[in-house]
Amino acid sequence: WLTSDNMHHQWLLLAACFWVIFMFMVASKFITLTFKDPDGYGAKQEPLILTAVTKVEEVHVPEEKRWPEEFQPTGTAFSGNLVRQPLVHMERLELLRNVCRDTALRDLSHTAVSKFVLDRIFVCDKHKILFCQTPKVGNTQWKKVLIVLNGAFSSIEEIPENIVHDHEKNGLPRLSSFSDSEIKKRLNLYFKFFIVRDPFERLISAFKDKFVHNPRFEPWYRHEIAPGIIRKYRKNRTETKGLQFEDFVRYLGDPNHRWLDVQFGDHIIHWVTYVELCAPCEITYSVIGHHETLEDDAPYILKAAGIDHLVSYPTIPPGITVYNRTKVERYFSGISKRDIRRLYARFEGDFKLFGYREPDFLLN
Repeated sequence: WLTSDNMHHQWLLLAACFWVIFMFMVASKFITLTFKDPDGYGAKQEPLILTAVTKVEEVHVPEEKRWPEEFQPTGTAFSGNLVRQPLVHMERLELLRNVCRDTALRDLSHTAVSKFVLDRIFVCDKHKILFCQTPKVGNTQWKKVLIVLNGAFSSIEEIPENIVHDHEKNGLPRLSSFSDSEIKKRLNLYFKFFIVRDPFERLISAFKDKFVHNPRFEPWYRHEIAPGIIRKYRKNRTETKGLQFEDFVRYLGDPNHRWLDVQFGDHIIHWVTYVELCAPCEITYSVIGHHETLEDDAPYILKAAGIDHLVSYPTIPPGITVYNRTKVERYFSGISKRDIRRLYARFEGDFKLFGYREPDFLLN
């Protein structure tokens, strides 16, 4: 009886040891995934260069955080889980590098780092940050963040709206204002980021803002640019209504659009490609945020740049960043497949570089 009892205790002790070892392994794995390479995103470090995509298991999103199908983001990096954020951003950078190496897309993914590009990049020397402006993806708020970091104002709430885009008063120097050697130094050493969104939804936003709502302080969009597009691209010349989205799409998809772009000057920044704006295959960016996941991406960018203790991204109104497939399909519903395909052909680089799906209405 005593022998049997001793064996029973030994088996219990052995089972307990195995259980402790197993729990230790699980805990170690969790800690590794959660805190992997925490210093790899510091503001003063070079971007982490990957050689392989890290395979990530799907993270369950609670039911109350799931969006209806028509509001699902089209990017590959949707996540409501901050623990997964570092892996999400590494995957985005790896995708970018892979597409940049695709020779079949070279003409759509590469551009010279010209003055036009350098004019889009704002500089915060105090915290060693470069931000490339991609209009219609919440850039005004990021400019406010940098204005505060540069010391022009002590808080975002104090910045007058008319100052944000006044580059003589907002304290935001452009990278183009530096010498060649100073530009190269900043591109090599600073934390660099920009934001993207679904390319077609961005074009809709630009059209609505500049040609439908048209702020009073930007009359040239309605009175100069719109008539130029109408004269060249409207099929029915007897129509007298203002610029229609169909006219806009036909202009953007024209392979010879550049002759009008030259006339329009820098106003085209609201609808040219991300490639033309930020040269993502020529400049090694540290982080690429997505408008559709900005609630997660904004805090991550601030932390990765080492400034999260100094400033916060302004509150994002509920639902404002969510991709609305129904809206996109409605805008494109009356436009010919030929015109849509020509538009996609121009923006294909943006779709592929940043993981956005080709629109379903092009596949039907």
